Amino acid sequence: MFDAVKHLFGVKTFAHGIHPPDSKNDTKELAIHQFPFAELLIVPFSQHIGKPAIPIVGEGAEVTRGQMIAKPDGFMSVAIHAPATGVIRSISLTPAINGKMTPGFFLEPYTASTQEVMEGPPVMPDTASSEEILSAIQNAGVVGLGGAGFPTHAKLKVPEGKSVDALIINGAECEPYLTTDHRVMLEHAEDVMKGIPYLLRATGAKTVVIAVESNKPDAAAALRKALPADLPITVEVLPVKYPQGAEKMLVSALLGREIPSGGLPLDVGVICTNVGTTAEIGHLLPRGMGLYERVITVGGPAVKKKGNYRIPIGTPLRYILDTVGTEDDITTVVMGGPMMGAAASSLDISITKGSTGVIAFTHRETGRVNEIHEYPCIKCGACVDACPIFLNPSQLGILASKEQYETMVDEFHLRDCFECGCCTFVCPSHIPLVQKFRVAKAASRKAQAKAAAEAAK
Repeated sequence: MFDAVKHLFGVKTFAHGIHPPDSKNDTKELAIHQFPFAELLIVPFSQHIGKPAIPIVGEGAEVTRGQMIAKPDGFMSVAIHAPATGVIRSISLTPAINGKMTPGFFLEPYTASTQEVMEGPPVMPDTASSEEILSAIQNAGVVGLGGAGFPTHAKLKVPEGKSVDALIINGAECEPYLTTDHRVMLEHAEDVMKGIPYLLRATGAKTVVIAVESNKPDAAAALRKALPADLPITVEVLPVKYPQGAEKMLVSALLGREIPSGGLPLDVGVICTNVGTTAEIGHLLPRGMGLYERVITVGGPAVKKKGNYRIPIGTPLRYILDTVGTEDDITTVVMGGPMMGAAASSLDISITKGSTGVIAFTHRETGRVNEIHEYPCIKCGACVDACPIFLNPSQLGILASKEQYETMVDEFHLRDCFECGCCTFVCPSHIPLVQKFRVAKAASRKAQAKAAAEAAK
């Protein structure tokens, strides 16, 4: 019914969702600035979903900014490049955002170096084959810069028996506080346009839609001004609503296609890529370069010098906060946006390719939240009305409290939940539903792995 009404009035959006305060005004007008080098950069081997990269330089090696220092380990892996010219002081364990320890390079930049970037043979979309482009993207170390960290070449690889007719370039950036993609679209619209021919060549798609929310009219105008006359690209402006930037929501809103339960955009002939990822492909591949830095929003009430910064991969979180300055009563630092990001487990973690933002809060915001008590579910249905994929978060929450994880998966489609946080945001009983679902998913995966191991004996 909603879809019928939506198409009748030409409104390109999706059912349900929420409207949290976007909190973007502090940084959306601020141009991207280059961030200085820390005295020590910490570069994990694993910055993506899949197998960690394999180091190809050892301790004591002198490296040049942009040089490949770790190669992909199989198809679900990407290369790592030196973020600065300097020396590899050590290779050892470093903390990750999830609290685990992971191996990485400890790189000391040379202060007297020009920090010029190493370039290689260019790969051009009009002469390279699809496989050559996918290989170039993998060796450039490109992953989804919207935060997912999925290897981009793997996402663009169309499996045997499947076909793609449409690409969606995701510039919605619906997470509060984040303005990274907004600034990239404004300042690097030409790189976005240069990246699209690579995506078309790699996937065989015939049309491209760039999706922008209506609170970024200047970005939509910049993209339209940069549109090449010879490519099938349109820019669509969507209503502001969270989580408009999720793949399922974009495909439904723009193309009217519904991705089946457990499926991917590929199942309905679509591939979605982040606009920042597309811009990096357009910047890196014509120069034969690898990914060594990225644009990140540093903001939130606790940050003094808010902004969008181009930050070298491996820059420690502590150095970033010291450089921008923070309020004395800073209490929490979130990596990514506040809806889907995660609280930093340590200030010793470093910026990786999947880091979209560093958002810091003071006691004024977090103290009030911490004082709120959790109450029993009153079955008001607010979470059901908010869920963009029509799950029943209330029932899932009740099952989670009883640890009935397999029932959640088998009968209530837990795995379709992409943890957008809408249900938690609207719950009047302040039940941390998304956190419960994450625990349930982890327990279910562990149980299934154990069962598979038992069956293999």
